[in-house]
Amino acid sequence: MNITDSGFPIKASLPLPDDEVQLWRVDLEAVGADEGRWQQVLASDELARVSRFHFSRDRQRFVAARALLRRILASYLATDPNSLSFSYSKKEKPSLGPAHVDSGVTFNVSHSGGIALFAFSRRREVGIDVEQVRRDTSLEAIARRFFSAREQSQLAALPAEEKVDAFFRCWTRKEAYIKATGDGLSLPLSQFDVSLAAGEKSALLATRPDGSEAGRWLLQEVPGGPGYIAALCVRGQDWKLKTWSGACAP
Repeated sequence: MNITDSGFPIKASLPLPDDEVQLWRVDLEAVGADEGRWQQVLASDELARVSRFHFSRDRQRFVAARALLRRILASYLATDPNSLSFSYSKKEKPSLGPAHVDSGVTFNVSHSGGIALFAFSRRREVGIDVEQVRRDTSLEAIARRFFSAREQSQLAALPAEEKVDAFFRCWTRKEAYIKATGDGLSLPLSQFDVSLAAGEKSALLATRPDGSEAGRWLLQEVPGGPGYIAALCVRGQDWKLKTWSGACAP
């Protein structure tokens, strides 16, 4: 595997079999300082977004995440990262533009704090979410507003010392599912239930009004790193997970 001068391992050409979902974890703090080089692969609309950031740390994280998305996609497609274009659904979910849509490569990205997760597959909808665990979150108020009755009951039944992690497990799992479906927040969060149990590999418990929808997805916890919780949702059950980490990631 080749190593870029930022220490991040990306081959010039990477395989992405139909039966795999590949998950990349990146420490944005470690690679974000190389902002000038990362900007060289961004398109004009991305650079316009860069100019609107008020804080340098947020700008560097965005630039690194977007550039690495292009670099990794280009490796799967064996093309130049500058040549990539993106399309967006009505709910703003990104996908590859017309020039590469026939490849079937799908992807989703999430970042929180200094960590980014990238999920890639072929001909499968994917959704990824990572959250930095914050102990000052208003758990009960947010749960009442966004969690289903079943999820609220699960959370209320836990010991106080377990509630914060359980809350973020619930949140990331719900986010990963709605990102995978592409419906965004137009899908009411109370219309499906997820498990709050740690290490869950089949965390989508129920969907409404179509109860069979839950069986069409696999929603599971994935490693986010110390201080982070993450979840991945993928259409179908017949796939295996492969994980990569940047050489700079802890």
